Amino acid sequence: MTKYVINGANELNGEIEISGAKNAAVAIIPAALMVDGVCRIENLPDISDVKTLLNILKEMGARIKSVNKRTIDIDCSRVGTSHATFDMMRRIRASYYLIGALLSRFGRADVAMPGGCNFGGVRPIDQHIKGFTAMGANVHVRNGIVTAVTDEALSGTTIYLDVVSVGATINLMLGATLAKGMTVIENAAREPHIVDLANFLNSMGADVRGAGTSEIKVRGVRRLGGGFYSIIPDQIEAGTYMAAVAATGGRVIIKDIIPKHLDCISVKLREMGVTVVDLGDAIMVERKGPLTRTHVKTMPYPGFPTDMQPQISTVLCLADGTSIVTDSVWEDRFKYVDELAKMGSSIRVDGRTALIEGIPYFTGAPIKATDLRAGAALVIAGLAAKGRTVIENVHYIERGYEKMISKLNSLGADIKVAHYGREDSIFRRRIG
Repeated sequence: MTKYVINGANELNGEIEISGAKNAAVAIIPAALMVDGVCRIENLPDISDVKTLLNILKEMGARIKSVNKRTIDIDCSRVGTSHATFDMMRRIRASYYLIGALLSRFGRADVAMPGGCNFGGVRPIDQHIKGFTAMGANVHVRNGIVTAVTDEALSGTTIYLDVVSVGATINLMLGATLAKGMTVIENAAREPHIVDLANFLNSMGADVRGAGTSEIKVRGVRRLGGGFYSIIPDQIEAGTYMAAVAATGGRVIIKDIIPKHLDCISVKLREMGVTVVDLGDAIMVERKGPLTRTHVKTMPYPGFPTDMQPQISTVLCLADGTSIVTDSVWEDRFKYVDELAKMGSSIRVDGRTALIEGIPYFTGAPIKATDLRAGAALVIAGLAAKGRTVIENVHYIERGYEKMISKLNSLGADIKVAHYGREDSIFRRRIG
C-alpha cells in the first residue's frame, strides 16, 4: 500500500513538461487492434491505464516492443480472438473501446463491463449500444459481459447521440472505420482527444472527417496499414498543474502543450486573479495576490471540462467570497467534498451544484482519494495546506498522471511516497 505525505504551504516555481494525453492514449491503443501491420505510437504517458491496456493486447496475441521510454511498436496482425482478459478490463473505464475495435475487425466482441473510477452517478453505455445496433450488431449484456455480434461487417448509417458522449463518439468511430459504407455520427463530442484519435486512424489509412465538430463522417475502408503517430499533450494534466499554482502561489512555465486546448481553463483562472500567458508551445501561470471568487459550470468541449471540476473547486475553496460550481456532465461528482471538509473547507452540495465558501487556508489531515481527478484535487489541497497531509488510495492518481510527485517536487513541493509492507513496516523516499 502506498500513500503520499505532503508538507504543504510551499509556493511552486520553475518549469514542468506535460506528458502525452491519457484520454487519447486509451483510445488509440485499442484502435491498434484494427491495424494490419506495425504502428509506432510516440509520446505515450507512463501511467497504469496505458500499461493495463497494453497487457490486454499482449494477452490477445499482440506483439509489443518498447522503442524508448515513451515510444512503442504494436503489431496486432496475429491477434485472432475477440475475447479480452476480463479481470484486467474491469480495472479501467476505457476498456469499452475494445468493443468498437473488435467489432470492426472480427465482427464480434466479448468485453467485460468497464471499471475504472466510480465518482458517483451513472455512467451508462446505452449510446454505444444504440449506435452499434444501428450499424447491424446484436448487442446484449449478461453477467457483466458485453457481447456484440454481427453476421457480416458493420454497415454505415446515421447515428444521432441523445447526449454528447465522448465514450460513445470514440467507440462508434472505431466501429465505423472498417464498416461498409458511410457512418455519420451526429451530436458528436468535440474533445481534443477525439480529434487525435481521428488523426491516428487517418494516418493508418482510415477516412474520418469532421472530428472536432458535432458531425463526424467515417467512410469505411478495407484495411488499415502501419505507420507512425505521436499523441497530443494532456490537457487535463496541464490544467491540474495550472490549478496547483493557483492554489499555492508562485510562477511556473508549463511546457509541451497546446494552449488552445487550455483556453477554457485559462479563462476561469484569469477571472480568479491568476496570470496566464500563452507562450506558443508553453504557458506561464503566476499567482501573487489573493484569489477572487467565480462561478464554474462544466460543459462538453470547448466548455470547461468535467475532469477539471474537482481541481478548480479545490482552488475556489481558497478564494475570497462564495463560488458556485455546477457539473452538468456527470451527476454526483462531488464525493471528494467529504475529504476536503477534513481539511477545513466549507462546501455545501445540492445535486449537481456545490456552493463553496472561501476559507483562509487548508489544514493538513489524513484523507483518501476517491477517484482519479478527485485524487489530483486532494494533492492540490495538500500542497496549499498548513501542516502535513497524508493521502491514501493513490493508485487512482497513478492511473492518469505520469510522475506527478517528481514533477511537483521539481517545482519546490515537499512530497514523499510512503510504502507500507505486509507487516505494516514503513519507509519513505524522496521523489525527484
